[in-house]
Amino acid sequence: MLAQAIELLRDRSLPMLIEQEIERVILGGEYAPGDKINEQALALRFGISRGPIREALRSLDRTGLIDTIPNRGVFVRRLNAAQAADIYDVRAALFALAGQCFALRASAADVERLRGHVAAMDDAVARDDFETYIIENFALHEAIVTGAGNATLASHYLALVKQLRLYRTRNLMLADSVHASNEEHHEMVEAIAAHDPVRAYAAHFNHVATAKTRLMANHLTEKELP
Repeated sequence: MLAQAIELLRDRSLPMLIEQEIERVILGGEYAPGDKINEQALALRFGISRGPIREALRSLDRTGLIDTIPNRGVFVRRLNAAQAADIYDVRAALFALAGQCFALRASAADVERLRGHVAAMDDAVARDDFETYIIENFALHEAIVTGAGNATLASHYLALVKQLRLYRTRNLMLADSVHASNEEHHEMVEAIAAHDPVRAYAAHFNHVATAKTRLMANHLTEKELP
């Protein structure tokens, strides 16, 4: 009975592990938006049958990272500017709510952790270390949405962030925007530290709204380049 239970657990968890690995590969840039995903190649890569691969891909389809096109196959999702703008609008509302909720419940230790992320980003900006900046940026945002105490909110928000990474891989953080972005981070954290939900809501909404404006402006600039 124990052996059967262990095997059943393995069968259920394997697709989840494969899903996480495929997601890591996609978000890491190994697959570009629009690339076709080959089930057989993945099965050979992971040394497993195609069944868990198919199950993992079905789950990724639901997250919005891939598109399954009948009679054609599975492709990494390609977002256009209008779709990205729509996601930013929803993300702004969710992040504002997260900031509002966290402002009502954050402990002193929570605030110090948030300030630590912002300080690390300040240091990264001073050293032109954009890789560290991006890591700390994601960590700060995740700490806020998970700290809000609403698992549904966090789940939807983090899924949207993953989708947006498909669109903004090349221009996630531009040298001329990190300074402004981190000033916004300072305001977000201090609003939470002040336990001011109205100020926190506004700061978090503004942060995503201005990020959308910067990204869309960069999109238009790229279209105008020869």
